[in-house]
Amino acid sequence: MSQGGLAFRLSAYYAALFTAMGAHMPFWPLWLKTKGLGAAEIGLIMAATYLTKIVVGPAIGHVADHYGDRRRLMVLLAGCATLSWTLFTLADSFWAILAVTSLAVSLWSGIFPLGENLAMMTTQRHHIDYGRVRLWGSLTFIGSAIAVGSLLTHQPPAVLVWVVGGGLGLTALACLGLPASETAGRQHRPARLWPLLKNPLFLAFLAVTSLNTASHTVYYAFATIHWQGAGLDGDVIGLLWAEGVIAEVMLFAFSGRVVAKFGPGRLLAVACAAGIVRWLVLGTSTALPALIMVQGLHAATFGCAHLGAMHFIQRAIPTALSARAQGMLSAVAMGLAPAIMSPVAGRLYEAMAGQAFFIMVVLSAAGLALALWLRRKWDGHAIA
Repeated sequence: MSQGGLAFRLSAYYAALFTAMGAHMPFWPLWLKTKGLGAAEIGLIMAATYLTKIVVGPAIGHVADHYGDRRRLMVLLAGCATLSWTLFTLADSFWAILAVTSLAVSLWSGIFPLGENLAMMTTQRHHIDYGRVRLWGSLTFIGSAIAVGSLLTHQPPAVLVWVVGGGLGLTALACLGLPASETAGRQHRPARLWPLLKNPLFLAFLAVTSLNTASHTVYYAFATIHWQGAGLDGDVIGLLWAEGVIAEVMLFAFSGRVVAKFGPGRLLAVACAAGIVRWLVLGTSTALPALIMVQGLHAATFGCAHLGAMHFIQRAIPTALSARAQGMLSAVAMGLAPAIMSPVAGRLYEAMAGQAFFIMVVLSAAGLALALWLRRKWDGHAIA
């Protein structure tokens, strides 16, 4: 397959996946709120979406490293996630919503580490700029967020179940077109993971990414509710989310140059430093000019962190361990850390409203300190 054909198929996968994410991430708390859930209960539901990654990421990574086939697993997970998402139409109580969330999100979240691992392997092997493939996910996130924000000015939040489910269905179709992973098959015994888990550099990497992700929990769970309470309508809120991702897209468009200039360690430090500024402003003001100004920092707090993490795994982790390392990143940084922080974020927002963002500043500052240590200690080569 040609380089252009591979890039197109990877781009189509990211576009489909982020269509679902653009509907889910900014607006799902509104659906939960219409079901009668309070801030603390929303925090617990959001925590469940992260907790599933603790088990799913390493388990899926082990299977992928052992059998070598990322694509087939991704098709299966996306298809089952699509079917399970429709169960939200039957869930009305907190416990029913929690049960469906645990099932549906566990299937959905299993797709992410496999897709990132497959994309990094393919782009590295065929000399494709990863950022320029990944930006199509960000672009569809923007379009989805704007469209759903507009839709919610005319339709009740109940429509979100079908919009997200449709996005997952598109993801299943896109996974069918992904390239083969071309890794070792079942005849090979997987390399041992334990030495990597004891490596101080890998542990520092997980800590930095965990703190950075955890610092976003108030933003992801309550920014839309907070801004709505300040009088902003759905269209404006959708555009604010879109602005952050537009800045992210601009970063990804030049990711080859950015990564070459800064390197993974410095990118992680930039992400945490930008978090300090971003959360200070969001905790201080809901004025639209301030929000417009600070949303551009999403390119740093998320974009730089993502590029730094992906390229750290590419450079520091051997291929035989790459799916499990990606799974550990998903489990710890994208699962355990925000799962612990999300219920706390719910309590903080309940007690402090927008000032809860100030607690996120502390997490970003701790992440910055560790990122600077990692940058000094890691020489840029494989660590296991």
